[in-house]
Amino acid sequence: MPEAPALPRPPGSTRLRSLLSLAVVASLLVIAFRQTNFNLEALFTGTADFFRFFGRLVPDWSALPQIWAPLLQTIQIAYVATILGSLLALPLIFLASSNTTTDPVTMWVFRTLLTVLRSIPDLLWAALFVAVLGLGGLPGVVALTLFSAGVLAKLGSETVEAIDPGPLEALRAAGAGRNRTIIFAVVPQVAATMVSYILYVFEINVRASVVIGLVGAGGIGQLLLRYMNFFDYTGVAALIAVIFAVVLIIDGFSVWARSKLI
Repeated sequence: MPEAPALPRPPGSTRLRSLLSLAVVASLLVIAFRQTNFNLEALFTGTADFFRFFGRLVPDWSALPQIWAPLLQTIQIAYVATILGSLLALPLIFLASSNTTTDPVTMWVFRTLLTVLRSIPDLLWAALFVAVLGLGGLPGVVALTLFSAGVLAKLGSETVEAIDPGPLEALRAAGAGRNRTIIFAVVPQVAATMVSYILYVFEINVRASVVIGLVGAGGIGQLLLRYMNFFDYTGVAALIAVIFAVVLIIDGFSVWARSKLI
């Protein structure tokens, strides 16, 4: 016998559930405000100090010769980490996806690995590898490689699980092996999206490579820390302006490239 269609929920129960959800969100927000000492009055009373501090950030363009070399290293760290992270993420994507993995245990193991990679912030990765590898760009590359691999593999596995299963089932029915099925049925459906994700992660890595320099992982962050330690705010302003311009250019290029791919 055909199943009876599900009865619609009464409007009252839906409204009650929405009100309860809003009440929970509001309660958590109030608790978070109190425990983080969030104070709007302090924000407004500190406005004068805010403008007084930023009034000192007048760029000293004579600092530009000191900026170019560490800036180039920052971009190189982000670029190398993105490429290596993409290569490392490639097998993880298919091992962590339910429709391409070898078995449920393998999928669970690699999903747990991806959770570990993503749960540790890039700055903490950098601090750990600086302690092991010493100061310089190498710990920055390794830290961002692991971070990139975790993010790309997570996004990639979700993309693979959302593909059209038709080509996958057709190749399996024809007797194609797992690798051939992935190459001919999965990769064509996710290639453009994955390139878009890689460009997005490159954007993130450019920003992150500035921050990880603060713990000694190479790049322009070390120069920024030196300026801050010597209260050289004119140099800080010039460096911030250069970083802003570079990130703006990379963002614009990435948006353009992603619009051509998808």
